[in-house]
Amino acid sequence: MAHNHDHSQEMGKRLLLAMLINLLIPVAQIAGGMVAGSMALISDAVHNLGDFTSLLIAYAAHMAGKKGPSLKHTFGMQRMEVLAAVVNVALLGGAAVYIAIEAISRLASPAPVELGIVAWMAMLGIVGNGLSALILHRDSMHNLNARGAFLHMVGDLMTSVAVLVGAVVMRFVDAPWIDPALSLAIVAYIAASGFSLLKDAVHVLMDGTPRGLDLNQLKAEIESIDGVQGIHYLHAWSVGGRSVAMTCHVVVPDQPISATENISVKIARLLMEKFDIDHPVLQFETRECGTGELLCGMTCRSC
Repeated sequence: MAHNHDHSQEMGKRLLLAMLINLLIPVAQIAGGMVAGSMALISDAVHNLGDFTSLLIAYAAHMAGKKGPSLKHTFGMQRMEVLAAVVNVALLGGAAVYIAIEAISRLASPAPVELGIVAWMAMLGIVGNGLSALILHRDSMHNLNARGAFLHMVGDLMTSVAVLVGAVVMRFVDAPWIDPALSLAIVAYIAASGFSLLKDAVHVLMDGTPRGLDLNQLKAEIESIDGVQGIHYLHAWSVGGRSVAMTCHVVVPDQPISATENISVKIARLLMEKFDIDHPVLQFETRECGTGELLCGMTCRSC
């Protein structure tokens, strides 16, 4: 337990450090983009600010997860991460629309760009995002929350590289349209990432089955355990970014309640080790109730 507590503290410190880096860099990039007249650099900075928000969400979820459940929130506050992600998508969407309008205007009337400032600010983004990704890489190997933040940093790193390449090309080719064109490409990347994030968030908020979880395989695995005659009325959903809950009815031979404890332990171990389900709730019964189907309708009254 002490080891887990120390690791949790270290992860929190790494998230805070990455947040600081991703706040200072976009502020510098926005100032540099305004001076240089580069929409590509400003759009890169706005994207970086979006990733600062994602890191803030990750840190808030990390801290909320440590508080545990309460009488008002029996699963804890893990879904705060999901709700904040929806707000983050809305903010990024508004910023993307603004950048797209400005970029289209610049395409119609290209303006000169201070390539030196753009190049230096893009290199600053590459260093900062690369450092942030390095900081979060260790936690990303075993924590989904940190993995999402890590992938955002990698995406920012690639965006900053694109801005730098554009500045280098314009150094040798008189083509000021490259800068607003790159900003539109970055807007497209932001839109695609935002839509993917929104889709995942809505799926969780709608209590959708966790991505990659095959309920038929889960049923077959549980029914292969000695003493289990069948399962039905199965529900599985993501509590938040990391925790997965599941409920089901388990049919067993008629026996004392204490005799089902060994079966319960085997099922819980299987669910955790093979399906990453950490919150199973099992109802044992000696015969199938209702229709006995795998999925249960909310209007069922026969159980």
